[in-house]
Amino acid sequence: MAEGADKTYDALAGEPISLDEPRPAACAVERREFLKAAALAGVSVAALRSLAWADAIDSRCIQEAKFYEKLPGRAVRCKLCPRECVVGDGGRGFCRVRENRGGSYFTLVHSRVVAAHIDPIEKKPFFHFLPGTMAMSVSTGGCNLNCKFCQNWEISQPRPEELDAQYVPPAMLVAAARREHCASVALTYSEPIVCAEYLLDAAEAAAREGVRSVMVSGGFAQQAPLREFCRRLSAIKIDLKSFSEKYYREVVRGELKPVLEAILTARKEARWLEIVYLVVPTLNDSEAEFLAAARWMKTELGNDVPVHFTRFYPKYLLKNLPPTPVPTLERAKAVAEAEGLQYVYIGNVPGHPGENTYCPKCRKLLIERAGFTIAQAHLKKGKCEGCGQAIPGVWT
Repeated sequence: MAEGADKTYDALAGEPISLDEPRPAACAVERREFLKAAALAGVSVAALRSLAWADAIDSRCIQEAKFYEKLPGRAVRCKLCPRECVVGDGGRGFCRVRENRGGSYFTLVHSRVVAAHIDPIEKKPFFHFLPGTMAMSVSTGGCNLNCKFCQNWEISQPRPEELDAQYVPPAMLVAAARREHCASVALTYSEPIVCAEYLLDAAEAAAREGVRSVMVSGGFAQQAPLREFCRRLSAIKIDLKSFSEKYYREVVRGELKPVLEAILTARKEARWLEIVYLVVPTLNDSEAEFLAAARWMKTELGNDVPVHFTRFYPKYLLKNLPPTPVPTLERAKAVAEAEGLQYVYIGNVPGHPGENTYCPKCRKLLIERAGFTIAQAHLKKGKCEGCGQAIPGVWT
């Protein structure tokens, strides 16, 4: 997310807001637009006004979880992410949003939305997916990682009952997207994998109404749920946070290998995939690591998956580090392009030419971006207007 780079529309409050800082609870108070959309979806307005959940967990948001197995002694093993948390009766997994109740596992966050905005799709970022359109973007709480640089830690790290929230079932979400002329709904901000049931139901509801659905994820998932996501979603963005196991252990509290496997699966089975590499000064910004990541992507994914080298801003537990120097991002882009990657972008530097899309054959400027705005486009039916080269993506 580009710090201080934009203002976007609060999908719930119906007014412009600044996204310079994350907005966990504040975006869940008295939402005019979803109240309007509720009528379309047949959802009780009174239900939407029940926002003071505090210590109580709203029963409407509790559903039996998918992707787990029962163990002796009323324990369960979660099969959603590589942690495979073994959870005793009354306990919760690492993500804090899935709970063992009497030997059955439950999600506590189905339709429990803690943040909602209408964002340009370029903010996710997707550069080759319906450019210039808007996405109804929502998040539940929880995450199965704990990145020291997290920009949305206020909603990703607490327990769900510690966050103000709003009941937004899939039908209401999609109705709001249609009302606001959004081409897609996006599960984003925290980690959509941990709200898998809501993600899948929202994607199904969106498809029925001709609305696309996308996921912005760290990719720390097991293969079975990931394949279900790929079948139902229109696009997936995965963060490749580093190409170092040490970095994943110490900075992310995760593992690299499952993320690489998730990227391979998404490349094979998802309708569209883009990758983001957040460049953190002194931690994952060496030329050797850029080269290793670029070579892996070229070898395993091909040369046409869009890759975004994105600027870090000091947040959460890494406030001691400076923002990523722009020359470092330019060096990462140059290394990746020298390895043969065709669509390499610089992110979180509004106005930089590295935001633009060029034809890999004739070098014509195809899409000029200014932050999250499309300044000009020269694509015709997904092809370069200059030479006719097909440009991979979802353009219509």
